[in-house]
Amino acid sequence: MSSKPIIIVCGEPQSVFFEILLKTIKILNIKKFKNPLLLITSNSILYENFKKFKINFKTNYIDEKLINLKKDELNLIDIPYNNFSFTKKISIESNIFIEKCFNTALKLLKNHKCLGLINGPISKKTFLKGKFYGITEYLAANTKSKDPVMLIFNKDLSVCPLTTHIPISKVEKKIKKSNIINKVNNIYFFYKNFLKKKPKIAITGLNPHCENFRTLNVEKKEIIPAINYLKKKKVDIKGPFSADTIFLKDNIKKFDVVVGMYHDQVLGPMKAIYGFKAINITVGLPFLRVSPDHGPNEKMLGKNKSNPESLIEAINFYKKYAK
Repeated sequence: MSSKPIIIVCGEPQSVFFEILLKTIKILNIKKFKNPLLLITSNSILYENFKKFKINFKTNYIDEKLINLKKDELNLIDIPYNNFSFTKKISIESNIFIEKCFNTALKLLKNHKCLGLINGPISKKTFLKGKFYGITEYLAANTKSKDPVMLIFNKDLSVCPLTTHIPISKVEKKIKKSNIINKVNNIYFFYKNFLKKKPKIAITGLNPHCENFRTLNVEKKEIIPAINYLKKKKVDIKGPFSADTIFLKDNIKKFDVVVGMYHDQVLGPMKAIYGFKAINITVGLPFLRVSPDHGPNEKMLGKNKSNPESLIEAINFYKKYAK
């Protein structure tokens, strides 16, 4: 097999991701995939989900040498985990298992044997345990990557939160000119070199209407100087814009990317506009990492009601852009 596989780390066992994965492969038809899919998870978890949702695919068991990959079957590196049940709750019980899955994937990606990574969700509370804000930062630390960017991507509009999963009280201290410049440069590089497009970028302010009663606020001190610097470097960027109006139709149609100051400032409007038709791309890693934009959602585990659209978008992104 000459085509490099797409790695799928299925993540948290007590997650709707397995249901979504099986639905996605059925809808897209695995026989039409140009690149083989390589699952890194437990055979026992996969088998239980096969039975639960009455969806079954041929499974091709392989090891890390990746010999005999098959396009029309689910290629599987089996990481043993024997404690799965649809009635269990998320706990630290699966932490070692999840870490082994990611370590196996990172080893293969380091050796350039794979096209890229899709990962299912994990629990930030139990797996990351406060050490990392999210998988974006976890993967950056494990690959020694600086300034990773969380880009919630749709072909019509993407958003990037300058700060990710941190308390709102800590946001202002994290807004620095250098941080804005580095993240915007990463986004610009991604669009220009990967999507073959020079992006039009909007940047929001932090305060309502980008102003407050202080003489020197964060807009004047950090955001505007960053914008002016980037303009001199020929980046097509404008702002700062008030976050309560930038997402109006007549405004967002002028831009490819909106960079916001904190998580919910841009992810809330993005999800309201596009629902599950968006994916989470980490820009700035030594490989392409894409994730569906949803969490484990253990309350829906086994109910066969979860929407596969975001994972469909993730795989279609690879089919369209990845080389």
